[in-house]
Amino acid sequence: MPGLDASAVLVGLTRALRAAGVDARPDRVQAFLGALDLLDPGSRSDVYWAGRLTLCGSQDDLERYERVFAAYFGARGALAPARADPPPRPRVVVRDAGPVPHTAARATEDGVPVPVLAASTDVLRHRDFASLTPSEREQLRRLLAAFRLRGEVRRSARRRPARRGSVDPRRTVRELLRRGGEPARLRLRTRAERPRRIVLLVDVSGSMTPYADALLRFAHAASHGTPTEVFTIGTRLTRVTRELTHRDPDTAMAALAAAVPDWRGGTRLGELLRGFLDRWGRRGMARGAVVVLLSDGWECGDPALLAAQMRRLHRLAHRVIWANPLKARPGYAPLAAGMAAALPSVDAFVEGHSLAALERLAAVVRGAEP
Repeated sequence: MPGLDASAVLVGLTRALRAAGVDARPDRVQAFLGALDLLDPGSRSDVYWAGRLTLCGSQDDLERYERVFAAYFGARGALAPARADPPPRPRVVVRDAGPVPHTAARATEDGVPVPVLAASTDVLRHRDFASLTPSEREQLRRLLAAFRLRGEVRRSARRRPARRGSVDPRRTVRELLRRGGEPARLRLRTRAERPRRIVLLVDVSGSMTPYADALLRFAHAASHGTPTEVFTIGTRLTRVTRELTHRDPDTAMAALAAAVPDWRGGTRLGELLRGFLDRWGRRGMARGAVVVLLSDGWECGDPALLAAQMRRLHRLAHRVIWANPLKARPGYAPLAAGMAAALPSVDAFVEGHSLAALERLAAVVRGAEP
C-alpha cells in the first residue's frame, strides 16, 4: 500500500485499546513505538509482544488487549503467539548511509505487512455506519465487542479508609482501645468515589435504521463495567437493560430484537421522553446521571412538547448529551423541528456516525469537553 504511515496505523491501535478500557497513556504509546524501532513493525509477533509489554498494566488490560488485537488485525487464524511462547529478543538495527524510514512496512511471516492488515481497520474507524459493506459491518461488530464505556466519577456520601483526609473517630478510638490506651496512629478517611449512572436512549425508528445496530452494540458494550440503563425509543419506549446483560453480543441483540416491538417505525420523542421522566426519571434513574440520546432528531409529534420535556430532563440530569449520526454530513444544520427544539437543553451535541465518533462520545461521557 503506497504512502502508508505505519506509525499512524499503530497509534490507531492504541486508540482502540483506550476505547476498550486499556490504560494506554501517551508515555506507554511512546514506549510501544520505541520498542518497534528495535523490532519489526511488519511482524505480527513483534507488534503483539511490543504492545503487550508496553501498553498493558494489569491482568484486565491483558484480556482487553487480546480482544482488541484480534479485532483490529482481523480474525485470520492465530493472531498472536501462544502464551507459552517467549517474547521476541530485541534485534540491533544497523542503518546504512541511506535512511530507512520507520514507517516502511516489512513483510510478515506469511508475506502480508501488518500495517497493511490494520490500515483497513484504521480507515474503518472513520467510516459512516450507513456506508459499510457486510464484511466491514462484521469487523465493526468485533471492534464494538471490545469497546468499554467508563462513566464520570462523583464523590459519594460514604467514606472509606485513606492515607490522607480527615480523622476517622471510630477507627481511631478502636485502635486506642486495642492498644490499651497507648498512643496510636490517627486513622484517616475520605469521601468514596462512585461512577455516575449512564442512561442511553437509542432511537430505533425508520430513519435510524442504518445506525441502530451499531448504536445498540455500543450500548451493549457500555452496559458492562459501569452502571448503565438502556432504552429504545421510536413509537414506544422499551427498557432493554435486562436483554443487554448477556455477555455475548449476538445473543443480547437477538433478545433485544424480540423485546422491541417498534423497529423502523415513526418517532415520538417528546411523548416518549415524558413517559420516561414520569415513570423512571423522577424516581431517581435520571437524577444526577449522564443521559445520552442517540437519535437523528426527527420528530413526528409536537416539537414544543419535546422542548418542554428536554428542559425537565436537563433539570434532573447531571449532563445531557445528544449524539446525532447526521451531524457529520457536509452542510448539516440542526434545522429539523425536533432537533432545533431539543438543542437549548443539551450540554453537548456530538456526532454518532462512526466508531471514531463513538470513541469521542465516550470521552465526553467521561467528562471531556465536546
